[in-house]
Amino acid sequence: MLSFPGPVVSRTVTVLHHDHRSNRLLREANIAQRPLDLIKCSIPVSLPDAIMKARYVSALTFLLLVASVPALTSELVRHTVMADGHPIALWEKSAEGATEAVLLVHGRTWSARPDFDLQVEGEELSLMDGLVKEGYAVFAVDLRGYGETPRDETEWLTPDRAADDVAIVLSWMAAAGDWRIKPHLFGWSMGSTISQLAVQRHPDVASSLTLFGYWRDDDMHIPEDQPGIEPAKAVNTAEAAASDFIIPGSISQKAIDAYVAQSLAADPVRVDVRHNDQYNALDGSKITLPTLVIAGESDPLAPAANQARLFVRLATGHKQYVSVPGGDHAAFLESPRAYFIHELVGFFEGVTINSL
Repeated sequence: MLSFPGPVVSRTVTVLHHDHRSNRLLREANIAQRPLDLIKCSIPVSLPDAIMKARYVSALTFLLLVASVPALTSELVRHTVMADGHPIALWEKSAEGATEAVLLVHGRTWSARPDFDLQVEGEELSLMDGLVKEGYAVFAVDLRGYGETPRDETEWLTPDRAADDVAIVLSWMAAAGDWRIKPHLFGWSMGSTISQLAVQRHPDVASSLTLFGYWRDDDMHIPEDQPGIEPAKAVNTAEAAASDFIIPGSISQKAIDAYVAQSLAADPVRVDVRHNDQYNALDGSKITLPTLVIAGESDPLAPAANQARLFVRLATGHKQYVSVPGGDHAAFLESPRAYFIHELVGFFEGVTINSL
C-alpha cells in the first residue's frame, strides 16, 4: 500500500518553522539581524587587530552558516478526539508561538491529509504548510469513515453527525491551546456545508467561518432518502481523484499523480453519506459570525450565482466574497495558491482586529 511521505508522530510537539529558526538562533547569539558593519564596529577597537579580525570572521561565518540551514517543515502530529464515544483523527501542524488556530474540514471524497497536506518533492502545495508559514496553528480533521477515522456502527455519515463532530473538535482545540480568539473554521466543498451547519447548530465554537467551493444552491431542496438503502462501500478511483484539476497548466502532472496516489492510499473506499436532506436546514440568516465566501472563478461546482445568493443572505455584517482568478474547485493546490492564502489570511487578520 502506498504511504504518505514525511514524519508523523502521535504526540504534541513544538517544531520550529524555517521562517523563525534563523531569527531565534541569531537572538541567542546576541547578533539578531544586525548589519555586518555594526557587528564589526561593536568589537572594542582597543583589542588587538588579530582578535578583532578573528571575531569578525567568526560572526560572519555564523551568519553564513545560519543562512545555509535547510528549510524546515512543521512536523505533522496526530491527535485523537473522542466525539460521543467515537475516535476522530485530528492532524496538526503549528508555527512556533502561534496565537490563533484554524480547523480545516475536507470535502466529499477525500480526507484531510491529501486535501490539506499534499506533499510533492520540489513543490509547495500543502495548505497546512502555507498557513503555518503565516504563523498559525493548523488542524485538519478526518470525518467519520475518512482517512484514519473509522466508520461508526451505523456505517453511514450524516450532515448533522459530521457538524456535531466538527463542533466537538473545535471545542477540543479551544481548550488545547492558549489562543487569543476562538479557532477559525474553514470548509471545502462538502466541508463548507458541514461547517456552516456546525456553526448554525453550535454558534459559539468558532471565531470565523470560511466557505470554499460551496456547492449548494441556497434555493435548492434535497429530498429524503429512499427507504431501505444500504451502504455501497464503492471503491474510489484514480479518475475521481484527478477530476477536480480542470484548468490546463494550473498544476503539474507530478502533483496530480501525487494527489491521486496519496488520496487512494488514505481513502480506498468511498464513504457512504445519507440524510443529505439535513442540509435543508442551512440558512444564511442564522450566520452571524464573520464569514468568507471564496470560490475559484472556473469552479463548475460553485457557480458565482450560487455564491451570490448565499452571500446576500448571510446575516453577519462582517462578510467577504472572493473570486480566485485562474482557480477551479482545487484552487489552493494550484497556481493561484499564493493569492488564495493571501486572501484567506487577510480575512483572518480582519477577524482578529475586530475581536480584540
